[in-house]
Amino acid sequence: MNSPPPPVADLTWPPEAQRWPPVFPPVCACAWGDDRFGLWMDVVMGGPVQRFRWIEPGEFVMGSLAGEGERREREGPQHVVRLTEGFWLAETACSQGVWESVMGDNPSHFKDDPQNPVEQVSWDDVQGFLREVEKRVPGVKAVLPTEAEWEYACRAGSETAFSWGDGIDPSQANYDARSSYAGGPTGEYRGKTVPVKSFEPNAWGLYQMHGNILERCADGMREYDGAPQVDPRGPAGDEPDAPRAVRGGSCFNSPHGLRAAFRDDGHRGVRYFNVGFRFSLRSTSGPEGSAERLPEAAVTRDA
Repeated sequence: MNSPPPPVADLTWPPEAQRWPPVFPPVCACAWGDDRFGLWMDVVMGGPVQRFRWIEPGEFVMGSLAGEGERREREGPQHVVRLTEGFWLAETACSQGVWESVMGDNPSHFKDDPQNPVEQVSWDDVQGFLREVEKRVPGVKAVLPTEAEWEYACRAGSETAFSWGDGIDPSQANYDARSSYAGGPTGEYRGKTVPVKSFEPNAWGLYQMHGNILERCADGMREYDGAPQVDPRGPAGDEPDAPRAVRGGSCFNSPHGLRAAFRDDGHRGVRYFNVGFRFSLRSTSGPEGSAERLPEAAVTRDA
């Protein structure tokens, strides 16, 4: 029996007018512009500045093909997901410097560089961080991406095992490169995190969506059934041991764990030294004028 054809996303959706932020620049931005990756804004987090990338709404195919190397059953069946609202996503995992500027401490294990990602923070710790961000940054709600939003951002329009293709080598990510993937090269195992901009970003300007640190999601892992989904969310129990999805793989993972569709989870109340997070901002303000695309590489700064 022949396998059914893989699902296909409607890349013409949404209409052009719905792709842009309702307000641009947001009131929280200290700098903003449009470069080869798309719209961006900088937001001051105490002392450090965090850059965010606009992730426009759209459709994509979530999960992995049955023939993808070292695939797990819970990564399928593939299905089309439509995300109806865009969001601003931090271009890096939250660094120790940003965490400390907001929370006043640094719980991380690997402290040799403040640009390393913060880790040893529970899902509940992260919620405390996000509420503090909201107090400091006007006009936004700070949240973790859902698992579907995370994979959409990671793929950045790709349908391959990794955002850059179906193979991986140690020049592309921080992982346990003593193991090869799909017959590819092996290499260094660092055994620690590295600064959050150590490798090239994906097509949407997001750094290290593969490797370095696992990233927490807002929801738990839902079961895939192959049906199309609109803004899907997984379960979200309140118990300390309730699971929450983590994505992207870490410096301790073999390469198959860095694939865009790879799924894992961890207890919401537990602090892991290989788990951090990347957060998003959603506007709580209404539209204020048009959201026209800026000229290429245009930048405006507050006076």
